[in-house]
Amino acid sequence: MVHAHDILDAVRKALQSEARIGFPRHPIHIALSAGDLILEGEVSDIAAKKLALERAAAVAGPRALIDRLRVAPAEWMGDGAIRDHMRDALLGEPALANCSIRVLVKGQWESVRTSDWSTGTIDVRVDDGVVTLDGSVVGLGLKRLAGVLAWWVPGSRDVINGLAVTPPEDDSDAEISDAVRMALEKDPMVDPSQIRVTTHDAIVTLQGQVPTESERDVAEFDAWYVFGVDKVINHIRVRA
Repeated sequence: MVHAHDILDAVRKALQSEARIGFPRHPIHIALSAGDLILEGEVSDIAAKKLALERAAAVAGPRALIDRLRVAPAEWMGDGAIRDHMRDALLGEPALANCSIRVLVKGQWESVRTSDWSTGTIDVRVDDGVVTLDGSVVGLGLKRLAGVLAWWVPGSRDVINGLAVTPPEDDSDAEISDAVRMALEKDPMVDPSQIRVTTHDAIVTLQGQVPTESERDVAEFDAWYVFGVDKVINHIRVRA
């Protein structure tokens, strides 16, 4: 029989084996509850969060993995400011122009746009820096785009993308690659013409050349932000 302390020790070692997770500098509380494995704490960035979940899941096996990890925000904001930034990002995104949008303000839903030619409805609420998106949209691309916009809000600590896709679509590596390219194209800090994107088994590989280390990092984070991406391999080179 495998004892709980053996599982927790194995998870701890798995987290320590990945330098980007930053464990124990960014401590992650690991616990078992009713057979479920729980990860809780604050990590440095989205890559650390997803890598921690990946390493823990490999150890957890059939156990449910409960994600309570939060990302240190680029800028501390109150929930109201995060909500307003998210609202403005959705309103300003042309691809979502026909989506109806509601935001939760002091426990009440407020409509900020109602579309007669609706391609979906996006409901936004923010709790302790965590942006939750509910409703439905007409394609996986729009679901993923809304999620990336939420991650781009400087105060976001996590994004729970509960948007349904209606009618349902089969996901694929090609869909993920398309979503990553869209994120790169919409990011003013990145020149997407210099970056190639491929995906295999939800693992995204970035290749190409960019002028600065900063742009290289931004492109990688954009890929991590895309819903459904399990890992990002960054082979982008910085031109000398």
